[in-house]
Amino acid sequence: MSTLRFYAVKESLNRPPVQIEENERRSEIFGRNVFNETAMRQYLTQDSFRSVMDAIEKGTKIDRNLADHISTGMKEWAISRGATHYTHWFQPLTGATAEKHDAFFQTLENGHAIEKFGGTQLVQQEPDASSFPSGGIRNTFETRGYTAWDPTSPAFIYGTTLCIPTVFVSYTGEALDYKTPLLRSLQAVDQAATEVAKYFDKNVTKVNTTLGWEQEYFLVDSAMAASRPDITLAGRTLLGHTAAKGQQLDDHYFGSIPSRVLNYMRHLERECLLLGIPVKTRHNEVAPSQYELAPIFEETNLAVDHNSLLMDLMQKIAEKHHFKVLFHEKPFAGVNGSGKHNNWSLVTNTGVNLLSPSSTPTKNLQFLTFFINTIKAVNEYESLLRASIASAGNDYRLGANEAPPAIMSIFVGTQLTQVLDELEKVAPGKLTPQEKTDLKLNVVGKIPEILLDNTDRNRTSPFAFTGNKFEFRAVGSTANCANPITVLNTIVAKQLRDFKTRVDYLRKENKMKKDDAIFNVLREYIKDSKRIRFEGDGYGEAWEIEAKKRGLSNFKNTPEALRAKVDKKAVELFEKMKILSRVEIEARHAIELEEYTMRVQIEGRILGDIARNHIIPTAIQYQNILLDNVQGLKNIYGPDFKQYGTEQMLLIEEISKHIASINKAITEMIEARKVANRITDLEDKAFAYCNAVKPFFDVIRYHCDKLELLVDDELWPMTKYRELLFLK
Repeated sequence: MSTLRFYAVKESLNRPPVQIEENERRSEIFGRNVFNETAMRQYLTQDSFRSVMDAIEKGTKIDRNLADHISTGMKEWAISRGATHYTHWFQPLTGATAEKHDAFFQTLENGHAIEKFGGTQLVQQEPDASSFPSGGIRNTFETRGYTAWDPTSPAFIYGTTLCIPTVFVSYTGEALDYKTPLLRSLQAVDQAATEVAKYFDKNVTKVNTTLGWEQEYFLVDSAMAASRPDITLAGRTLLGHTAAKGQQLDDHYFGSIPSRVLNYMRHLERECLLLGIPVKTRHNEVAPSQYELAPIFEETNLAVDHNSLLMDLMQKIAEKHHFKVLFHEKPFAGVNGSGKHNNWSLVTNTGVNLLSPSSTPTKNLQFLTFFINTIKAVNEYESLLRASIASAGNDYRLGANEAPPAIMSIFVGTQLTQVLDELEKVAPGKLTPQEKTDLKLNVVGKIPEILLDNTDRNRTSPFAFTGNKFEFRAVGSTANCANPITVLNTIVAKQLRDFKTRVDYLRKENKMKKDDAIFNVLREYIKDSKRIRFEGDGYGEAWEIEAKKRGLSNFKNTPEALRAKVDKKAVELFEKMKILSRVEIEARHAIELEEYTMRVQIEGRILGDIARNHIIPTAIQYQNILLDNVQGLKNIYGPDFKQYGTEQMLLIEEISKHIASINKAITEMIEARKVANRITDLEDKAFAYCNAVKPFFDVIRYHCDKLELLVDDELWPMTKYRELLFLK
């Protein structure tokens, strides 16, 4: 074993476990470090408290005079919890969170000082925006950008810093973050869904979307991870032969959690609860060393913030337990990758889940309305939904017999399919009393009974109905949830608007009663969106052929998929719904293309460096040992050497062939990179890296992994899969 591997394994095995004490009930510590309603009631005046609550519940603006009172109360609360600094916490288009800490500190005359935090510092700040991605919205020397307080997501204390969730926009007002378009989409779906919900309940005045994410991740020992440049720099292994045992036996899934991992999970969960993240579920996932964490559903904006915060928190807690968290969608070859299933639903201010069936036919007609409209929305914008989850990492995962395919489709189950088929048979026009009774009692009224036996899931479906929500399974584990959910909110809001317009037209022009009009429009939508519904196996060539016949998109890589974000249909959608302007759309497209290109470029450079500076020298070193062995055999056996040294000579030749193949592929890859780097158009450059550079990765890896099987384990420089994935 190489020196680096030896010490990595030794350090890992000899390290004492970190012990975590849990003496408090979870309910008692939940939200302790959050400036929530309880804290606000204690530290704010009545007017200030009401102002914040109105902003949260009604979207009203907070008066600047009251902002000073709010900031004072927030500061006093934060200091009482041990905070010394504050920051505007935001989510730029880098994929990570951002923060700049300022102290609660202001000097006075005569050498005195006070703790200060005013309304101006709370409501708005002006960070240097020059180094954040802008997609060409402004030049690098135009640095001005603004962060503005989002009162709908409560401030929290992280370490010793008061973090204030904010939006991030340019000097000219364009969104430079994930939160701004998400908030716009939440407002759009609220307005559209509320208007439709009033058909069934006049008391509905607001509709929120809820989100429950399921975060999958890998844990590897930090010392072993540090011994691998690819994990350190790319977040995944770029080479490495699969271990003899992987996930074939399915013995890791839902198995007993290793004690060291359980200690990490307990520590993480406690910190999550203090920050108001309602973590609920933990378990082993399919692949060895793969795990999942899931919370209780929350309002979407808060859920997105919590997931972004969680991913940062996971890394920090992992360091204390000598782990490294791998969020990459495919960190190891030969075993499952990681996703982040987004469970999405709609809930009214009256407490009704609009995607949950009820015991009454009227409520089930409401359920069908939102259920079918969501299906119709996905059918109309399936390529845009695919684009929302496109990334270099997710390209490795989608369709790899472990995750949904790149073809968007919806699974609703056999029984609900039969319900839709029955509704489709409804004759157009006004319903007779008997038809209406049959529909409501025999079809709509039986939905709860149907769903009792329809809880199975289709793992191959990227977008599945799972009882009272839709589960968007195709989202990658590194993704910011805001990106796909903004698209989903927008297309559903657009669809609900169209639905209401059509229903109102039939009621006015055709003199139809409300239920008649609703049934007629739903019937149209069922027929129009049949192509998106698929109940079968999403893997394999058969579905690809069938999907092509149906006219569904099948974008195999990110550059292809991203085109849907800037096509005429998408631009019209986002502009009409006031979610993104054309400038913002094109900027985000440019940022995502550039990110894809840079990630492939970085991985290519890392792989070339490892192969030439680690793998090839090691292989040559082992060859020299074999050559010494061959020379010794010649000296001993003379003319009879071939009888005893043939296998060694064949091994030397095989190693030489792999070395030559690696060198050749690296040289050609570098030349392909040079050609790609001269391309100025961002899309053309991304395609060049995708089609001309990336294919060399598999070639180089193949020969490196073959050498791993040939070279003496004592010499091999890279920590192997069996060491990374199976250490307890």
